[in-house]
Amino acid sequence: METTLTNVLRESRAAGGLLYALSQDGDALWLVLLTEGLQEITAPWTRVAVTDPMPVADAVRERRLVWIGGREDMARLYPRAALLLPYDFALAAAPVVSGTTLRGGLVLLWSGDHPPQLAHDERAAVEIGCRRLGGLLRQAVDRGDPLPPAGRPRILPPPPPPPPSRGPAPSPAEAAEIAAFLARLPEGACSLDLRGRITFITRTAADLVGGDPAGLLGRVPREVLPWLNVPQVEDSYRAALVSRQPQAFTVLRPPDRWLSFELHPDSSGISVRINPVGRAQDAPGPKTVPAAGPGRATVLYQLMHLATTLTEAAGVQDVVDQTADQLLPALGAQGMVLMTSEDDRLRIHGHHGYTTELMDRFNATPLRQDLPAIDVLTTGEPGFYPTFADIKRSYPAITHEDGMASWAVLPLIASGRPIGSLLLSYERQHDFPPDERSVLTSVAGLVGQALDRARLYDSKHDLAHRLQSALLPHTLPRVPGLEVAARYLPAARGLAIGGDFYDLIRLDAHTAAAAIGDVQGHNVDAAALMGQVRTAVHAHATVGAPPDHVLARTNRLLTDLDPGLFTSCLYAHLDLARRRVRLATAGHPPPLLRHADGRTELLDIPPGLLLGIEPDAQYPTLDRSLPPGSVLVLYTDGLVEVPGVDLDDAVAALARLVERADATDLDAMADALVEHSPSPGDDIALLLIAFRPGSGSGPA
Repeated sequence: METTLTNVLRESRAAGGLLYALSQDGDALWLVLLTEGLQEITAPWTRVAVTDPMPVADAVRERRLVWIGGREDMARLYPRAALLLPYDFALAAAPVVSGTTLRGGLVLLWSGDHPPQLAHDERAAVEIGCRRLGGLLRQAVDRGDPLPPAGRPRILPPPPPPPPSRGPAPSPAEAAEIAAFLARLPEGACSLDLRGRITFITRTAADLVGGDPAGLLGRVPREVLPWLNVPQVEDSYRAALVSRQPQAFTVLRPPDRWLSFELHPDSSGISVRINPVGRAQDAPGPKTVPAAGPGRATVLYQLMHLATTLTEAAGVQDVVDQTADQLLPALGAQGMVLMTSEDDRLRIHGHHGYTTELMDRFNATPLRQDLPAIDVLTTGEPGFYPTFADIKRSYPAITHEDGMASWAVLPLIASGRPIGSLLLSYERQHDFPPDERSVLTSVAGLVGQALDRARLYDSKHDLAHRLQSALLPHTLPRVPGLEVAARYLPAARGLAIGGDFYDLIRLDAHTAAAAIGDVQGHNVDAAALMGQVRTAVHAHATVGAPPDHVLARTNRLLTDLDPGLFTSCLYAHLDLARRRVRLATAGHPPPLLRHADGRTELLDIPPGLLLGIEPDAQYPTLDRSLPPGSVLVLYTDGLVEVPGVDLDDAVAALARLVERADATDLDAMADALVEHSPSPGDDIALLLIAFRPGSGSGPA
């Protein structure tokens, strides 16, 4: 795989690459191989869910090449990733396949000066490379190799640096002359590898930064020169790595010396020029001063990624999953428990690194007990315990049950008050220096805000679900001579609540009525109006009103209420003795009638206005026979509407599905129709009515 990825990089002229393997369940992509220098930058994306808003996830899910031509493309198409990587570079993501089987995804990066379009030979190199890598991933699976492999992803070593000349390696005399040449220059120079470590430094450069050459070689500058440990310096370094474009900045070396740095990157490392400047305003690049504390840009980077990820969390479980996926790898922690209080007891919402049996023992613990998580939850003060002896001093009754070595218990703050606590635990002793304690507390604040929003979302979702269930019929009446199947699917967006409804009404021994409708909107107002419409239709039907009168009277009620929402409705009166059906519509999609021989026809009912527009609207009717073995198909537009597809074509496609379906089993037929519907951005209601003498309807 390393050789193949190296060849892909060379043939496509890409500056870096990442290879992902698809998990066995097909839900996630795991990073298995990447080029040197991208480790820290890609740390938040070691695991990418196939549903994540990321280029590689889209490429795999949609089986297509995703091209990002530059910073503007990234900001427009993938704003979360653009916020974390605000650098100028081009990117291609492509699915890795063997035959027709998905195996993973490939991401390649080019420098910021790449043309806005991918060249033909570059695209060909990517496609060929993906097929080769797909074959290798398939072979790994066939051999039983774990994918992803245990441990961290493998690092592809950088190519060797180009020789200084076209001739042989320099002789000792030439090497001495090169060293003398560099020493005579008034500026300093050093070289960094792709991990940011100093591999070469001149005496002048060492003097300028105030260090000894021997003590600087092999070290990351910010680790030995604290005044370089500022976000601006780290950001410039990342920008050089990702964009492969020169970067410049000016930084203050305490107490009063300004130094100008110029970074010149390539595929093997970064060359750095260092110059003293008299005044900061005279130097190129952004100006920065040392941070007051020893804060690390890498931690801030991870913190920003977690913040942007949590803004997309919809429910409490999302918060738990995102916190575990993003926070634990960034902090090197192995365990996590997220808790709140509920009815004066501890409520554990999620955990990672702990057994369910252990968590069940602490779930529902009374808040009066003396435990760190409960204490933090009630006081809002964090607790840091490098050893069990530290935690034992504060809580003498506690026992060591989780096998961890160090713990941080953090308050989850929302609207200025503690709403819960977050436990982080480490398998090895962790000392929690002051700067890390402040970062952990800030992270917990982000998690607390996200959790507060998520709990509100879950409450609304639960309310919507209960309201929807209350407004729709739990069962349908048994009507001799009819067999009925019904389905309802909420919208895939918002609160999963809407205005679609259906009903079956037994009128007397030989007659029944069916109704289906759709109230505009996807909110509680739409659901409430749906309940009113369904009640009105039911009431007018039970007094024996014909279809046109049922719709006209319901329409007058809605215009009097003036809810500001419009409603479509289809009403059918079923005369079982005469084997006839009489229908009227208020702007609703036309029903289908499937005959016993499978032939399916569209029932072209004279149109009527939507309910709630014109108080005196009239609703013409259509009278048709309902022969034995026929099936009447009533549905809402969520079953057929597809963006960019004509509604008539969509209804015709549904008719073809109805023809092919097995009408002897209405439940199986209903499931088949719903399964082949478009992904529901809208509610779906479906009501199938079969005329079968001697049968009766079952539950909805």
